[in-house]
Amino acid sequence: MITQEKVVKFLRSKQALNLTQIEKEAGIPSKTLHKALAEQKDIPTKHLPAIDEALRQYGYSENMFDKAVVISIVNHKGGVGKTTTTINVGKALSLLGNKVLMVDMDSQGNLSQCFGVHEPQNQVIDSLLGNTELPIIPLTDSMFLAPSDIRMAYKESELANAIGADRRLSLKLDEVKEMFDYILIDCPPSLGICTTCSLVASNYCVVPIQPEASAYHGVESLFNRIAEVRAYINPTLTVKGIVFTMVHKNQSVHKSMMTHIEEKFKSFNIYNTIIEGSTVIKQSQVAKEDLFTYAPKSSSWQQYHNLATEIMVL
Repeated sequence: MITQEKVVKFLRSKQALNLTQIEKEAGIPSKTLHKALAEQKDIPTKHLPAIDEALRQYGYSENMFDKAVVISIVNHKGGVGKTTTTINVGKALSLLGNKVLMVDMDSQGNLSQCFGVHEPQNQVIDSLLGNTELPIIPLTDSMFLAPSDIRMAYKESELANAIGADRRLSLKLDEVKEMFDYILIDCPPSLGICTTCSLVASNYCVVPIQPEASAYHGVESLFNRIAEVRAYINPTLTVKGIVFTMVHKNQSVHKSMMTHIEEKFKSFNIYNTIIEGSTVIKQSQVAKEDLFTYAPKSSSWQQYHNLATEIMVL
């Protein structure tokens, strides 16, 4: 059954659609969809069947949002903004009307610590190694966390040697997918079993890249690993996009490196949104807060909000 929530989510994922044309095709008052998207006015229930019929010709189906979209935030180079991207894209997606689960697959536990979760008794690794449910901590009404800490590093070799290791996270997420709209996985800075588990469990991956030689070298190894996972285990895995992070636009080396990466990986989507390096991001990390909470009027928050909007496009 179609709902306003599904209508809004579909329209946000298909931003090129002409809302005025759809309103005409559905025979509903003008600006009905515009006001719903702007959260100014709810869609009258009586108009939903007509909207349902009109949207189907543009690819809408009633079950397309019944299960979460799983996205790995991945790059085996450390310090490129994976955790910061997970936190702030997760926050932005939740503010855009989505229910979001963030999964900490990094033994450093930075994602968990940002939300004040230290030394959690129940962790992701325990669920992967035992017959227990994935531990999920509610952060807000629309944001949730599956936590980890250094215990994952101690038990990683045990996971690597377990039968069906690379599919275990996927199986655990299958149990909770219907509860969420998006599941974001914060991957570790390695190409080990925890990253492989994450890729096997994902529909998409987003790759943050800092436009510097030290961060660029080795990215091809990551794309090779993604290709292997797609070829042998998860044929639906897709690189949803590359996002430039920690960018200083006034530095010529960053400009030239972004141009080089765009040419080198032109077969992949590269997001229009660029995440610039900023003091406010570093300050929010020290404060262990997302940017919306720490500095909602900052350009850094707006950039992550824009990135989340791009990620929502199917």
